[in-house]
This record gives sequence, C-alpha cells and structure tokens, in this order.
Amino acid sequence: MKSKTAVGRNMRPFVAIETLYSVTVCAGFLLAPAMAHAQSGSAPVVNTDKGKIRGLYSGDLAEFFGIPYASAPIGKLRWMPTQPHAAWQGVLQTTQFAPICAQITTLGVFAGPVSNNEDCLFLNVYTPILDQSSKLPVFVWIHGGGNFDGEANDYDGSKLARQGKAVVVTFNYRLGLLGWLAQASLDAEGHAFANYGLLDQQAVLQWVQKNARNFGGDPTNVTLGGQSAGSLDTSANVVSPLASGLFERAIFESLLTDSIPLASGERLGDEFAKAAGCETGASPRVAACLRNMTASQIMSLQGTVSASAPYVQDLTSDGTIIPARGIYASYKGGQFNHMPIMSGTVHDEYNFFLAIDEYFSKPRTPPTAAQYDSWATTSFGTDDGRKVLAQYPVSGYQTVQLAWDAAGTDYFVCPQYAINAILSSQVPVYAYEFNDQHIPSYFPKMPGFQTLAYHTGDIQFLFPSWHGGPLGITHKLSSQEMTLSNELVSAWTNFAWTGNPNGLGDSPWPRYVAKRNQPSYYLSETVPTMTLLTDAQFEQEHKCSFWAKLLPL
Repeated sequence: MKSKTAVGRNMRPFVAIETLYSVTVCAGFLLAPAMAHAQSGSAPVVNTDKGKIRGLYSGDLAEFFGIPYASAPIGKLRWMPTQPHAAWQGVLQTTQFAPICAQITTLGVFAGPVSNNEDCLFLNVYTPILDQSSKLPVFVWIHGGGNFDGEANDYDGSKLARQGKAVVVTFNYRLGLLGWLAQASLDAEGHAFANYGLLDQQAVLQWVQKNARNFGGDPTNVTLGGQSAGSLDTSANVVSPLASGLFERAIFESLLTDSIPLASGERLGDEFAKAAGCETGASPRVAACLRNMTASQIMSLQGTVSASAPYVQDLTSDGTIIPARGIYASYKGGQFNHMPIMSGTVHDEYNFFLAIDEYFSKPRTPPTAAQYDSWATTSFGTDDGRKVLAQYPVSGYQTVQLAWDAAGTDYFVCPQYAINAILSSQVPVYAYEFNDQHIPSYFPKMPGFQTLAYHTGDIQFLFPSWHGGPLGITHKLSSQEMTLSNELVSAWTNFAWTGNPNGLGDSPWPRYVAKRNQPSYYLSETVPTMTLLTDAQFEQEHKCSFWAKLLPL
C-alpha cells in the first residue's frame, strides 16, 4: 500500500472564493448595469454585439440558453470556417437550449439522442447577478464525446457560476465528419480546413472577447477547459496560433493525444469520399459532391449508435489551425501559448470504454480473456501486445475487466503524465488524479461490472446531476462526495480567478514541477480525505516507465 499525505479538510483546503473575491475585486453583489433595467421585470435582458437577448433568473444567477454565436454551417457553409451570425432586431428569447449538433454514435449512455441537425452553433451563459465592474473570470467549457458526439445542454454551469463567482459559458460545436474532416478537395479551397470544430470553439472565444463585459465578465481573464475530447481540444487551442490572446488559463481534464499528420487525415477523407459515392482527390467536383449530401447520409457513413466508422477523424495537423509539427512537438519545443495549466486524469479511465462494450453486448456479459487478448494485439501489434499482456496478466487481477482496465488506463494516462512533466518546466502546472472509487454510475447495472473511478465519472462533481445525456441514469452524490464536489468547484474557479487552484499560495495543492531527486506532487481527489500523491508513486502505479519505452512521445 503506497503512502500518501493527507490533506486535512478542517484546514479549509482551498481559499473560499468569497474571500478571494473581496480581496481581488472590492465590488458589491449588485445587479450588472447591462441587466439593471430588467430587474423589475420577469427576466434579464442583455445587450450583445448582435442584438439584445432575454434570459431567465435562477435565484442569484442570470441564465441565457441558445445564444447564436455563428451562422448555421449549412449549404455552402458546410466544411467552411465559422462565419459570423447576422444581427437581429428586437429582443431574442434565449430561455431554452438550442438543438444539438448532428451525431449518431452515443458512447453508450454518454450522449444523444441521434440527430441530423447541422444548425447547432449556439452557446449558453450562466452568470451571477453582480456589479458589472466586478470583472468576473470567464470559464469556457468544451464538452466531451470523442469530437463525434455530446452536447452542451447536459452541462449545468450554475454551481461553478454561483459558488465560484464566475461567468460560465458552454456551447455546441460541429462534430464527427461535419466538424473534423481533412479531404484534399476541401483543403484546396483556400480557407482554413480540417479542424472545423476547433474553429467553432475559437469563434466562441472571440464571442467572449466581444461580449463578456455585458455579462459581468472580464475578457482579459478567460479560462478554457474541457473533459475528454474537450481536454484534447483545449490542448489543441493552447498550441493554435489562431487562439493566441483569446484565453489565459487552460484545464486538461482526462486525456491528451497528439494530432495526426495531414496526409493521414486526407487518406481518411478520401475513404469517406469514396464511401459516399464521390470521387477522391482534390477536384472541385469532389467538394461539390460532398456538400450535396444530406446530413442523414453523412450520419449513416459516420457510424452507428454503438460504433464510429473507421474514417471518422479527430485533431489533424493542418498547418494553420494546428501547427504542422503537431501538438506534442509544439509542447516539447516550447511553441505554444504559455499560460497556467491544470492537468489531470481519473484512476480508472478505461472502465468507461469497457462499460460501453458491455452495454452494447447482447446479452450483456463481462469481458473475456480472449477479447482482452485481441484488444492488446490489435491495438499494439502482436509483439508489443504480448508485452502489454505480460505486464497486465489476467492472473494478477481479480477479473479480466480489472486487468484490461489497468492496461487501458495506463496507456491513456502515461502520455499525459509525460506532457505534464514537459510543460512544468515552462509554465505553472497543477496535476491531479481523481480517485473516488465509489462514484455513481449513469450506466445501468451490468453483470459483474465494477465502475470504480471511471472516465467521465468526475463530470458530475463540477456540473450538478450530470447524467450522460437523456439515456443516462442520475444518482445523487453522497454527503462526502458533495464535500469533494464543493472543493473541486472551489479549486476550478480559484484557478479561473488567479491561475492557482489554491487561490493563493501553494497549499493544499502544490504546483507540479518534475525534477530529479525532488518530490513533485499530484493531488489525489478522493473521499473521505484528499491526499497528495508523489510523482514517483503515480509513475509506479501506472507503469509509465513501461509505456515510455513501448510508445515514446
């Protein structure tokens, strides 16, 4: 049993945001002038750069749902850079969530329902009713879902806004083949290409720069963060020259991967074009053929409810949005937008993916040794796959699931561990591992399955009652977990205020600095008491030396 240093909760682990607020801002909890004329009415009204909007009051918050931040990317605007939305007359009602972006694969109960809708570029704002001069930090959140599913509607930003005194922005962005497609005919049109979803995210950040003050926010103090694909996209924005100056802090919540080379992306794009019945290559006829497809035709080629098609892409090193050298090389070379970073994983990341497999199996049955063996040899090749199986033998664990979870988790978390070390010599880094082994699951009960601290399980600690979309099952957090939730919300919003999750100082969450012969710490976020985990303990538990040899960055 490894030793850990306990962080006593009776010492108030994080500076209360009210204290930080009074020290930093010196402004009263009053109605923002932009909303003042509506206080006597039934709903808040705010000016934006495109026109007035009317939202809702929710206690001491004002909430605005379904604000258009860009033109609908349909027709000639499909697979084009994000375009500005036209101004409107009168007052736009923003009291209901807008439709989600087109998607078909749900990741089990994570997202959905299936949708063919392309008119989906809308955002939501949660803001405390405060004096506009308070200049609250702005927390912009990118939802997860592999960049092929997910929706902002599921992420209730009220707790972060209310407890953390921050303006919280959530939004939808183009997904799957509509949002992430390198294909030679499109790429030759003379515009930014491939990472269209990333351009949507940058359009949101530009919207924040123009409009944050009208919601009591400070456009010079913007934090960008996300979980899973949202973490990957945040990382891509950190290295993107186009995002320079649009945000000041970043949060990587579960997983970092590198972008793929443009040539690889275009090969996948040609496979998609061929499957669509279009030609391949750079001819304008190919682009016209692709744009003439219906959204439902594209979704049918994107995959099924249970699996994505093999040509669905993700982050691509296009050379403009993401540098041609890629994300990892940009970090290693110091060629990124330098800023404070929070970066962490959960202890049992891979259990989420194993849960999806069991959820869709008929009948639902636990994973078998043969399936585990096939995964290892398919994912890493025969020789390296055998090395993985030797490191994580079924005989060394209680079940096949736990052996597979350990191997899959370590494969995912060790690259982020390595990137944390690289970044820590260049910018402030605060590293963590979420480690509550009994968190509620939004999957139904399945035979023999142990959820543990699974990938996506920590979302509900920041966004109340997060349930993984309409298919998921909501369970309340325990009293101890509510305490942890409050602490994490304080840490996340302290970071948005100051670039330091403690608010002030270096306790209870020390800055992570990877140095030889000097302890560096991860914060282990668990119940009943948070602990500190040394760099060496994390590396040993997750066998990162093994993965560094097998899959060097």
